[in-house]
This record gives sequence, structure tokens and C-alpha cells, in this order.
Amino acid sequence: MDAVVLVSHGSRSAKTKREVTALVKILKARTGKGIFEYAFLEIESPSIPEGVDLCVRQGATKVIVLLNFLNSGRHVDQDIPDIVKRAQQKHPGVHIALSQPVGQHPDIVPLFIDLINNA
Repeated sequence: MDAVVLVSHGSRSAKTKREVTALVKILKARTGKGIFEYAFLEIESPSIPEGVDLCVRQGATKVIVLLNFLNSGRHVDQDIPDIVKRAQQKHPGVHIALSQPVGQHPDIVPLFIDLINNA
């Protein structure tokens, strides 16, 4: 069974966690994925390893780590792949895939144009 864990940076702002939670509810409903969790790199919980563990406990055989990061950088290029590698070692029977950051998606330009036009 496929699962998704949406990974965000984490913030001390309670508003951020509410926004992430709301986004996960919408994505879960629209994708039809039975297992859809969220996790944070730092500051907030659950952590990325905890998010992966939640998915595995629910029966996931594949976990897609969906990056809620705009661009590449130390977290995207190094920190999160290292965390995912350790999670893969902990769960050798589960395939863990890592998405690209949002900013590398081809629809980012039309999205930004829409934001500009509606500002």
C-alpha cells in the first residue's frame, strides 16, 4: 500500500501546523491515498522518522516523502535525504521515495503568475 508523508520545515507558529494539516486533508481526499501523514524537519512534531513510522505502522509498503520546500538547499539536498536513508535502513522492506522540491515542478511558473495577477 502506498503512503505519503508531506514534509515541511517546521515553525513555532501554530498557524503553520494548521495550514499543513489542512493541506494534508485536501491532498488525501483528492489523491485517494489511504495513508497520508505530515512531518516536520525541525521545531514541530512529528519528525520525519516519526512520520515514516506512522505510515509503516498503518501498512505502507511504499512511502513517498513529499517535500513542501520551494527550492533546493542544505535541507533538501543533504539533511532530508540523510534522514530518509536512515528511515530506509530502519524499514528495509518498505520502498521510500523522495520527491523534488515544489520549485522544480513545471507548473510553478503559471502558479507564480497567478499569484502575481491576484495580489
